[in-house]
Amino acid sequence: MGSVKDYFSSLGTGIASLIKGMQVTGKELVTRKITEEYPDNRLDSPAAPRFRAELRLIYDAEGNHKCIACGTCERNCPNGTIKLETRMVDTLTGKKKKLDRYLYDLGSCMFCSLCATTCPTNALEFSNDFEQAVFTRDKLVKQLNYLPEKEEPAPTPEQIAAAEAARQAKIEAAKAAAAKAKAAREAAAKAAEGAAPADAPTNTEK
Repeated sequence: MGSVKDYFSSLGTGIASLIKGMQVTGKELVTRKITEEYPDNRLDSPAAPRFRAELRLIYDAEGNHKCIACGTCERNCPNGTIKLETRMVDTLTGKKKKLDRYLYDLGSCMFCSLCATTCPTNALEFSNDFEQAVFTRDKLVKQLNYLPEKEEPAPTPEQIAAAEAARQAKIEAAKAAAAKAKAAREAAAKAAEGAAPADAPTNTEK
């Protein structure tokens, strides 16, 4: 008796599961299709705006980027995907690090966006250009600063005069601080000399 009861119970469960599956199938039959006809519609149906496909350096309309070659992105990259080559240039305020080559290995990038998130000047972003197929891995290593690096502009006479005035002001401030410190040391030494006889022990033995 028990086996017959189990049989019909299992049969009922199977029929209920079949009906549920047919409901899902029927719903999908009348649902609008979302199949992408790639590559026929590659221009009409781009990837989602949040899709990360390739790191790039942001250039403005005049061909300038905001990278200051600080190396923050290179240090934060967990896979060593980024490598910066820099050089030092002379400016009015002293030596300045300048970007020479920004190398990016797309083949080892995990698209975590730590480089773009931690960039202090917001010089990096990820594009959604997903067509990155190549035949050799060395073509995945890209130089992001594809435009020639611009030289530092020549300083104007006003900038030179302002820099010289600032330099002289720093020198005078340093001299004043040194003189003040010297005067304080001399005053402390004189005070110590004046207090020494009163504090010196006396010999009362005869």
